Amino acid sequence: MTRHITHPKSLLRWGEALLPWVAAGGILFACVGLFLGLVVSPADYQQGESVRIMYVHVPASWGALGVYTAMAILSGWGFVARVPLLHILTKSIAPIGMAFTLISLGTGAIWGKPTWGAWWVWDARLTSMFLLLVLYLGYWALVTMFEEEEKGLSAGAVIALVGWVNVPIIKWSVDWWYTLHQPASVLRFAKPAVHWTMLAPLLCMAVAFALYGFVIAIIRFRTELNRRKVRALQVREWIASQDKEAA
Repeated sequence: MTRHITHPKSLLRWGEALLPWVAAGGILFACVGLFLGLVVSPADYQQGESVRIMYVHVPASWGALGVYTAMAILSGWGFVARVPLLHILTKSIAPIGMAFTLISLGTGAIWGKPTWGAWWVWDARLTSMFLLLVLYLGYWALVTMFEEEEKGLSAGAVIALVGWVNVPIIKWSVDWWYTLHQPASVLRFAKPAVHWTMLAPLLCMAVAFALYGFVIAIIRFRTELNRRKVRALQVREWIASQDKEAA
């Protein structure tokens, strides 16, 4: 079963078969989420209309943490099972998580200005979220700096595994330290403390972000495999041309 899942053709065939359905679902959930968030959902009694930024900010934050967690799992699996394909898949999804992190930080700054009176404050969650962006950038720097791609992928996998310790810090920072962020309202053991008129668009947008991430992951994975094939062909052609010249 593992061998079947980690075979490039099988994995890509499975992903591309789901691609149109996932893309359509992502568009549908995004449209429903935006309609509910911008039209149906009421303004907050304290934050006013600026609370609607939540419907992009929160799903992007969840996506950033989810992608990094997936990177750590794939990296660990790749080391244990000795499957290089999993490291390639990790590299393919890294820019998606990086983009989600940038969206989270950007929308958070826009939201923070009218709410807190400042674009940025070095509280626990913002600082740990910024560190997540640094980890993404560090991972990408490592996987692209080596001439031998396998060495770069292995070095990046170590960063993905070690850096995952920051994910629970981001999640629980509002409970461990003083922070301007409110405690968890949705992802908690008790019943969500968000009214359904806000919870429904929030969950719809979260699903839309997840499906969008899946679509881009498959496209990037296919592109990465094709790039490696082209590079391998170029190397073979160069070797053949050298052999002809030597003959």
